[in-house]
Amino acid sequence: MAEQQQTAFRNRGADALIAALEQAGTRTIFALSGNHIMPVFDAALDHPVKLIHVRHEAAAVHMADAWARLSGQVGVALVTAGQGHANAAAALCTTQGGETPLLLLSGHAPLSELGFGSFQEQRQAELAAPVTKASWTAQSAASLPDDIARACRIARSGRPGPVHISLPADVLESDGDLAGALALDAARFAPEPMPLPKAATAQAWTALADASRPLVVAPPALATPSGAALLARLRAALGVPVVTMESPRGINDPALGAFAEVLAEADLILLLGKPLDFTLRFGKAPAVAPQCRWIVIDPEPELRQRAERLLGERLLFAAGADARSAASGLSELAAGDTVGHAAWRKQVEATIAYRPAAWDATAPAADTPMHPLVLCRALQQQLDRRPDSVLVSDGGEFGQWAQATLHAPCRVINGVAGAIGPSLPFAIGAKAARPESTVLAVLGDGTFGFHMAEFDTAMRSGLPFVAVVGNDSRWNAEHQIQLRHYGPARTQGCTLAQATRYDLVAAGLGGHGEFVRRAAELPAALDRAFASGKPACVNVLIEGVAAPVVRRR
Repeated sequence: MAEQQQTAFRNRGADALIAALEQAGTRTIFALSGNHIMPVFDAALDHPVKLIHVRHEAAAVHMADAWARLSGQVGVALVTAGQGHANAAAALCTTQGGETPLLLLSGHAPLSELGFGSFQEQRQAELAAPVTKASWTAQSAASLPDDIARACRIARSGRPGPVHISLPADVLESDGDLAGALALDAARFAPEPMPLPKAATAQAWTALADASRPLVVAPPALATPSGAALLARLRAALGVPVVTMESPRGINDPALGAFAEVLAEADLILLLGKPLDFTLRFGKAPAVAPQCRWIVIDPEPELRQRAERLLGERLLFAAGADARSAASGLSELAAGDTVGHAAWRKQVEATIAYRPAAWDATAPAADTPMHPLVLCRALQQQLDRRPDSVLVSDGGEFGQWAQATLHAPCRVINGVAGAIGPSLPFAIGAKAARPESTVLAVLGDGTFGFHMAEFDTAMRSGLPFVAVVGNDSRWNAEHQIQLRHYGPARTQGCTLAQATRYDLVAAGLGGHGEFVRRAAELPAALDRAFASGKPACVNVLIEGVAAPVVRRR
């Protein structure tokens, strides 16, 4: 009788859903349980799909986001209906800005009860629509495999991004099509190519060759391991500077050094899937020279039209293509015959690599909180010992110091959306994607409060990482805005408790904690954290200084 109960519902919509995800290559789902999705939890037991059970729905999305960036596959987050869905949808802003292919699966009130005030009934697809590429509610168990294949295809095509499907409880429980799900061809999940037309490819190559100071600017979607490899081939094939932009600080992104200076000197900018937006100051002078010409390659007609409105006669042409296909097409066209501009490329690369010499001379004070540069120097020493490391960085003022000075083979940041808070779940998602790598997350004390409970998730899931908290006892980014615009007498609402023991939070949830007051204590504390084999928090008191803006002159 017990065996009958275990096998009676093996052809439900939930089983077809999991089978379709398996066909898509999904082996990890970041989830938070709830009434409406219990059939999916049950179905997952019969497939090689691991559920990583989190403490907040937004964290599930952030974990799936980092996992997708590092794995090259579609990340999957699974949450329940109503408030669970709303919590998760809020995190999609970061995923959308990061151009990450992700599938959010949300439980949903039964179709048979809609309009009658069902438990947690909500217009979920409409709520998620503004921050997704597509959002819909599944209508039958039989269609679920097609829903999953369609969602994965949309998420990866054109400009990558998140897709949402709501899963009504009666659809998950009713008879599904398990055989159909298992028979899906891999091509059904693959992105739809959108290559740059040959004439446009040739026109772009000629324009780059004719320019004196050309720049190719790439989007967040290519700020991934596979994207970096593709852009390296493009850079070698064309011989021109190729710059990836993924920071909300735009041309003042300290990770790009003094990039703003060479941007202002460019006489041709090719946007390779990078939207023309606030990060490029809308293409206006003085950020960009008034006589600079533009080429816009973008998969979205609306963004090509927006560029036409902003640029007017400065736009040479706009063409439809996705960034990966266009980069591959340009690389193939070059075929060893580079555009050239070696001196200009060297100048751009040197400008991006530039950091003020005074930074190296920043010395640790004996008895006061340390400057972020002192902390970052110690962190880079740890990264240098671990060539397989992943660097995760949140936003905020401390995050900008980290992004400006730290480097690792792989990097995941909060991205163009500019939200803070995802770094702890990002770190867990990164460790799940690359279990053999060392994962270091750097974040501020304000950021720590968003997802501190995910240390419990990391402990239960066996996913250790080291989080270093720059603790200046305030929301420093906003505090710096108040100082600049209103003066020190008119600051409020940005102060946090002094020297809060975030390390004890991590320890209380089963992890490892270190509290560092002075620079002399730092090396040993970091060594212990990295050696602990646990999710670790190193809570470091730092000066509350403004983020760097790098300029050579």
